[in-house]
Formats: sequence, C-alpha cells, structure tokens
Amino acid sequence: MIDETHSPDRQSWVTSANGHGEFPLQNLPFGIFSPPGGSARGGIAIGDSILDIGLALDAGLFTGAAREGAELAAGRTLNAFLEAGAMPRRALRRRVSEILATTASTADRQAAAAALHDAAACTLHLPARIGNYSDFFAGIHHARAGGMINRPDNPLMPNYKYVPVAYHSRASSVRVSGSELHRPDGQRKLPDQAEPDFGPCRSLDYEMEFGVWIGPGNDIGTPIPIGEADRHIAGFCLLNDWSARDIQSWESAPLGPFLGKSFSTFVSPWIVTPEAMTPFRIAQPPRPVGDPAPLPHLTDARDQAQGCFTIDFDVFIHTPAMRAAGAPPHRLSRSTAAMLYWTVAQMVAHHTSNGCNLEPGDIFGSGTVSGTEPGTSGCLLEMTVGGRNPVSLPNGETRRYLEDGDDIVFRAHCAADGAVPIGFGECRGRVGG
Repeated sequence: MIDETHSPDRQSWVTSANGHGEFPLQNLPFGIFSPPGGSARGGIAIGDSILDIGLALDAGLFTGAAREGAELAAGRTLNAFLEAGAMPRRALRRRVSEILATTASTADRQAAAAALHDAAACTLHLPARIGNYSDFFAGIHHARAGGMINRPDNPLMPNYKYVPVAYHSRASSVRVSGSELHRPDGQRKLPDQAEPDFGPCRSLDYEMEFGVWIGPGNDIGTPIPIGEADRHIAGFCLLNDWSARDIQSWESAPLGPFLGKSFSTFVSPWIVTPEAMTPFRIAQPPRPVGDPAPLPHLTDARDQAQGCFTIDFDVFIHTPAMRAAGAPPHRLSRSTAAMLYWTVAQMVAHHTSNGCNLEPGDIFGSGTVSGTEPGTSGCLLEMTVGGRNPVSLPNGETRRYLEDGDDIVFRAHCAADGAVPIGFGECRGRVGG
C-alpha cells in the first residue's frame, strides 16, 4: 500500500537524505553495520548517515509494533527481524519515517540525532546469516545468448518456458560488497587440449543479478501458494554471481554449476524492503505470442498485474589503468527488471512446490538480467560472445574476461511518476590474484 512514508512531499531534517540518489527518506533500507570501535548492530540507511536502531530503541523512540520491530532489528544479524514478517517491519518503517521527517517533534529529532552515525566511517556487514542460497535463471535473454554460444540451433532448453530453472548454490561463500575476490583454481579444458589441466581461472566473469531475501519460512512438505508468496519476501538487494567460465564449461555437464560458481558471490549490504518498492511495481511484461502460459501453480492474476519492478541496473568497470589515470569507471551495460521472464513470486512458489522449506535469511539470485540490444548484456560471456569479441574500453584497453585488479561495480535505481527515486547502494568487488 502507498502511505505517508512514500509521499514525495515528505522531507528529512537529515539534510543529506533530501535528493539522495540512494537513500532518501522514502527508502529506509535495513542492514548490519559497525561504527568505529564498535560491534556489529542493526541500522537503517538515511542519506549519508546510518540510524543506530539500538541507540534509538534505548532513547525510547519506539512503542508497540514499532518497538517489537526495533528489538528484532537491533542485533548482530537481521534473521529474527526477517522472520517476523511484514507487521513489525511496516510499523518500524512508519515510525522511523516520522522521527526523521522535518515534521518530527523536537524531542524525537534530538533523540534520533544522537543515534546517527556517519556512514562513510562505518563498516557494513552481511545483513543476515545465510543458510541457503538458490540461483535462478530467470533472465531469458541471458539464457538464450549463452545457449547460442554452444547450441546455436537450440539455445533454450525445452523446460525453460515452463519452469523457473535454478540450482542450489553455496551460502558459505556469499560475501558483502567491498570484499576482494580471489581468482579461483579449477580444472579447465580448452578445445585444443586432449586432457584437462588444473590452474587459475582464465575466464573470470560477473553476472548482474537481482537478489531476494526470504522472510518467514514454510514448514517442510508445505508449499507456498503463489498468491501468498509476497508474505515470505522480506526485501531485495543487488547480487554478483561471480563465474569462472572455463571451469564452469568443463564441469557443468551433466549436473550443472559447481566449482565454477561456488567460490564467491557478492551482495549489496542493504535490504530494500517490499514497502519501499511499492511505488515501483508494474505489470509483468506479457509473454511473446506462442509461448506457453505458466502452469496453474505459477499463475496469479495479482502477481501478473504487479509482480515486476521499474529498476534500472548498471554495471561499471574500473581497471587499474583507469584508477592510475584518475579516470572514472566505465559503464559496460544497463538493463531493466522487466527483462526477467519469471517474477519473484513465481520463484518462491516454484522453489517450495515440492515441499522444500525456505528459512529466514535465505537468499535467491534472479539470474543474469540482460536484454537483447547492444549495451544491455549483464555479463562478459554475452558481451564478448564467449570471449571471441573483446570489449573496447575508453582508454584503449580491451577485455575478454576480467583481469587482476579490475573493479566491478553494480548500481541500481527505481523511478516512477509521482515517486521519489530510490537506490540499492553499490555491489562492488575487486579481482585479486
């Protein structure tokens, strides 16, 4: 529901929030941070600051359901907060919006001001303890482009338009934005090699994905109906599914990705709530003529009417040479959430349709968000056609795949008529040796 927290007229006395490209008052995402010399704790991003939920709680700023939400969100992880569902989350959002608005009482403003930290001085952490990570393949243009490289006559597998394809990835190697990526070792086999060899990945890639945080779980053996999927979604982030393409290519048959994916995944540190995303919901684009309709357990009229979002995703590269020359990062691509073939609710419904139990703090990757036009590819595999056509950068450098020292930065923003734009913060990583 649209409420007063979304009003474009509501401004904040935290002046950096007004017109902020990521975290205006209308966003208020949740995360885990530690201030200088302090321990990890729950916080809310507001402009260039972080509201310390525990300090605000101690100051008596919350009562009722908002206090319940604050108590759950103030700890070292957000798992208990995610598990509690929408009611305490919405109550806490409304109260925080009230105390940070210019209309706040003097007492509220003074108490909240004492609970603010300079975000630039703080360390950000994974927002939740991740028990399970499932990576979907919902970007049909990525699926088709990748398939064209190896199967030009049959790029999409027969099941693709019937089922939101996914695989169970490695939760233990999910890292927060800003970490360094270590180039993985593995088996590789080039076409001209008689036998595989073992060594560092030669074809390191990124994948621009939309991350989904799970809130309340479900009992094993009890599927989540698609019409109830939204109750189990706690928020969203950006996700980089780092991919060792040479290792992946050799190992994937017959069981799919393993060591080519499990070495690391990066996520942006803030959980942007479903409430913040409400003004940016749109209809899921209609399927092309001739495509099969989703099966009944994946069909819901409300989800089709508002299961997609107006999000622009941007990927930037900043090479060591660019940094040395003082040059800005170069944008490699821009894509949109409307390019995904399956909705988030369909992913949740499918994941649990066999009775699989989701748990609070589980995370989904959407699959690579790509389009069909030049400049909309969400990874280098597509952009370079499997490394055959190098990308030219403004300084004369080229890239088939990533080199040591390259920074990859994801950014994403939501915009809609009558709404204040919001962002997700960066998902950034540097390739190490």
